[in-house]
Amino acid sequence: MILISKHMGALWQYAIDFFTKGNQRSLKAKKNIIGSLLIKGMSIAIGLVLVPLTIHYINPSQYGIWLTLSSMIAWISFFDIGFTHGLRNKFAAAKAKGDNEAVRIYISTTYYYVSLIFIALWLILLFINQFITWHSLLSLPPAMEKEVSQLAMLVFTYFCFQFIFRVISTILTADQQPAKASMLDMLGQLLGLVLIFLLTRFTTGSLLYMGFSVGIAPVLVLLAANIYFFKTKFRHYTPSLRFVKKEYAKDIMQLGLKFFVLQIAAIIQFETSLFLIAHYFKTENVTYYSIAYRYFSVLLMGFTILLSPLWSGVTDAYHKEENDWIKNAVKKYLYILVPFVVGGLIMLLFSDRIYTLWVGKEVAGHISFKISAFCLLFFSTTMFASIFVSVINGIGTLQIQFFAAIGSSIVFFCLSLLLIKYFHMGVEAVIISSIASNVFGYIIAPIQYYNIFYKKSTAKIWYR
Repeated sequence: MILISKHMGALWQYAIDFFTKGNQRSLKAKKNIIGSLLIKGMSIAIGLVLVPLTIHYINPSQYGIWLTLSSMIAWISFFDIGFTHGLRNKFAAAKAKGDNEAVRIYISTTYYYVSLIFIALWLILLFINQFITWHSLLSLPPAMEKEVSQLAMLVFTYFCFQFIFRVISTILTADQQPAKASMLDMLGQLLGLVLIFLLTRFTTGSLLYMGFSVGIAPVLVLLAANIYFFKTKFRHYTPSLRFVKKEYAKDIMQLGLKFFVLQIAAIIQFETSLFLIAHYFKTENVTYYSIAYRYFSVLLMGFTILLSPLWSGVTDAYHKEENDWIKNAVKKYLYILVPFVVGGLIMLLFSDRIYTLWVGKEVAGHISFKISAFCLLFFSTTMFASIFVSVINGIGTLQIQFFAAIGSSIVFFCLSLLLIKYFHMGVEAVIISSIASNVFGYIIAPIQYYNIFYKKSTAKIWYR
């Protein structure tokens, strides 16, 4: 008993030391990781419950329509032209230098221009919507045209306003508080789950009701968060028209435009996937694919929780010339990656059973093992790539990534069409193309990282 007591005491002391000793930046990261683990765990659980609840509220075909439409309209998020990503780096750099006035100017300028962009875009989309023939675009029965058109108007509205209010999440992440940013997403999901549950009890299946409930929830949470944080912790940074500076917008845009092109590449490689599946196959296949994708995305979600402090931490460390901290952080993340890959293999082994328990045998029977295996490979390479991409993004050396993204987008689209139309492959063609085209992340980014931090190359290309 005495021996056990000593071991327990030693473990307790280790836990205390883990959260109280060490580099201040690392301590902040550790606390945020623990907080994010708890919050993201709840988010994952909510997401897992929401999928079968929503499918059974409507049906697999309608759910596929919802996923495809949401995915297509999510493209509008990239019309912020990189403002939020530019803000993330500029905020962290200005705060590291103790320039609070610059921080407030960057925040005010970002809110102003993001609001202008998305309100204008919202009005344009509402006008264009009346000329879009949705049933032809998504290969649907003509009788569904009115319902899907109305759903599109709803989704346009909440997506545009959500991206304006989401700037607060970028600020929290840039301030090395990703746990609080994750909390906002989780609360939005939770409110959406509650509303969908109420719909199942008091209404019959309706795409419009579902779209309104899932869409309004995150908007309300983000609006409340903006009011709360700018009255408390960030009151010194409260956005004001007095602090909107055109020259600072150019400063944000100089970096942000590169992020914008990277985001456009993400549109083609990831968001277009569901449209390609819906166009060349049946909309039910979007549902089956998304179930496997979401199942294995749990790996990336978990890894991202641990990785989330790295980007802003790298920005802070790089501007303070603390490169050893960056190299040690990368080594730790590579070790952490190993159990995630092993866990993914176990998930693949039991995937059929878990799908059946999760969404029912009727839906699970349509998800092939091949799709599951490629999803695992995709997320494994993405997790590895995310370590080095976070470092590259954190120091803002984006030129190589910029050109690689353009090339990878072309490769993705052409390879997808080639595999589908000429090799007559199924849904797996889309995810194979995503893996093949993502070479920057798992090949080029590690080479760039090595040249900057180990070889200390003098070649300018690595630092642009």
